[in-house]
Amino acid sequence: MTDTAALSPLGKSTSYRSDYAPDLLFPIARQAKRDELGLTGTLPFFGVDIWNAYELSWLNLRGKPQVAIARITAPADSPNIIESKSLKLYLNSLNQTRLAGPDALLELLRRDLGAGFGAPVQIALTLQEAFSTLAMGELDGLLLDRLDVEITQYSPSPLLLKAAHGEAPVEETFVSHLLKSNCLVTGQPDWASVQIQYAGPQIEQESLLKYLIGFREHNEFHEQCVERIFVDILRQCAPQQLAVYARYTRRGGLDINPWRSNFSGGRPANLRCARQ
Repeated sequence: MTDTAALSPLGKSTSYRSDYAPDLLFPIARQAKRDELGLTGTLPFFGVDIWNAYELSWLNLRGKPQVAIARITAPADSPNIIESKSLKLYLNSLNQTRLAGPDALLELLRRDLGAGFGAPVQIALTLQEAFSTLAMGELDGLLLDRLDVEITQYSPSPLLLKAAHGEAPVEETFVSHLLKSNCLVTGQPDWASVQIQYAGPQIEQESLLKYLIGFREHNEFHEQCVERIFVDILRQCAPQQLAVYARYTRRGGLDINPWRSNFSGGRPANLRCARQ
């Protein structure tokens, strides 16, 4: 079942269950927010949402606690997102669950999360003996934050975006660490770094930075913000190729990193940024 975010566990007092409880997962249909953007039929992008779960623990068959970090990759064309607090509650319900080993855990996660997203998901575990192999890195691209801009508006306005239509196309990659939006339900701040790759009419950098800062008082989930950025740039600047990737800081032991693109290649690596 999918439902509205207002009915989710967000912003409500919650009892943390330690018995296995897949019913805690709360799917939310993607299409409602896509309708706001005028997206019906074939989507103008493909992509994934990359979740990293840092607070994952279960018991082996002898009752000894096990820990791991999970990477969950959900396709952007899945019918649903999963509300993040509900995913945290679900993962915590595994804390006292005895499992035969990591493979049994993977089977459980793939089944439950696939049902929640409404599509198969990819899940990989990093066990504690491999923690030291996990790499960090920052997003590549020309830093927009170097620009000295005056900001008068803190809601996203696509009309701010400007591009040199009629001139020779360019290929550029921009990065900003100033993306901030707010939770759709609680209003809590969500912080992110964002990378924009494109080929087409040259986008005016100041207008793009002002547009991104405009999300500062905007209330939407991470996935929805990235899709809004993608659609607004595509419509206003008309690039032939476009990819938008955001790395959001973690909350409740989870970070969510949506990527949307309309050209093959360039699928991002899951490198944790310094603020994550």
